[in-house]
Amino acid sequence: MTPEQMIARGRQVLHLERDAIGVASDRLGAAFADAVRLLHACTGRVIVAGVGKSGLIGRKIAATLTSTGTPATFLHPTESVHGDLGIVGAHDVAILLSKSGETVELLPLMEQLARLGVPTIAITGQADSMLGRQARVTLDAAVREEACPHDLAPTTSTTLALALGDALAVVLLEAKGFRREDFARFHPGGALGRRLLLRVRDVMLADDLPILPPTATMREAVVELAKRRGICLVGDAAHQLLGVITTGDLTRLMESGRDVFRIPVVEVMHRTPKVIEVDALASAAVHLMETKGVVAVPVLDADRRIVGVVHLHDLLRAGAA
Repeated sequence: MTPEQMIARGRQVLHLERDAIGVASDRLGAAFADAVRLLHACTGRVIVAGVGKSGLIGRKIAATLTSTGTPATFLHPTESVHGDLGIVGAHDVAILLSKSGETVELLPLMEQLARLGVPTIAITGQADSMLGRQARVTLDAAVREEACPHDLAPTTSTTLALALGDALAVVLLEAKGFRREDFARFHPGGALGRRLLLRVRDVMLADDLPILPPTATMREAVVELAKRRGICLVGDAAHQLLGVITTGDLTRLMESGRDVFRIPVVEVMHRTPKVIEVDALASAAVHLMETKGVVAVPVLDADRRIVGVVHLHDLLRAGAA
C-alpha cells in the first residue's frame, strides 16, 4: 500500500466507527434511561462481564464507573462459575457485553445472576438474542459492519460498546451530582490530581504582602513594585482591598511626563481589579489570569480581606495548568 492508500483506509475506518456511533445516538431511547435509573438505584456494586474483546471493553467500563463514583468490578464469566461468583451480592446490578448475545461462556453466569435476583443490563448487537431477551434492560449496540475488511475482527462493534458504556457512566455521574472535588478524591496521584486538588491558598504568597495605605504616594509604590514582582496593593486598616497598581501602570504614568513620585496611589490604582478567593481552585486562578491578561492577582478571604497574592508563574510551576 502507498502512504496515500494507508491514509485513505485509516480515514475509512474512523468514518465507519463515527457513523456507527451516530446511528446508535439516533436510536437511543427509553431503554437507556431505564439503564441509568437501574444503576442509580444500585446499593451494591456494578458487576461488568464479557468475553474476549467484549471483556476488554467491560474492564474499561468498570474502571470508568469506579473512578466516577459508582463502585464496579469486572467479573470474567468463566471464572465466575469457579468461585468468583462469591463477589456478587443481591444488591448488585450487572452489565453484560456480547456482540452476538449468544456467547456460550456468559450463559452460566446469566443463570446464576437470575438465581441471585441481580438485574442485568445487556449491551449487545443482537437485541433478540438470548442475552437481549433475558436482560432487564437491553441497549442496542448493533453495527452495520466491522471496520475489519473481512467484517470479522471486533472493531466498530467494540468502539460502540465502549461509547455506550461511557454514556452510561457520564449520565450516571451527573444524576448522582458527582463533582470535580469528588473526581479529584479518586485521582489523587499525578498531574490530574494536583490540578483538581490544588487551591489558591496552597500557592499564594501570604507573608510580607505589598500593601500600602491610601495615603501613600507613588514613591512608595515604586519600591514595592520593584521588590514584590510587579504588583502593589492598596488597602485600608482592616485589609480591605481598595485598589491595585502594576508595573504597567507605572510605565504609562512615567510616559505622561508628570512628577511620578509625588502622585498619590489612589489616583493611579485600579479600583475594580481582578481578584481570586483563597479557597478557589488554582486552575481557576490560571484561567482568570490567562483570559484577563494579568500575571498576578490579590487573594481575598470570605470577608473580602486581603490574605495573599498569587502569581501566574507560581501556579504554572505548581502544576495548576
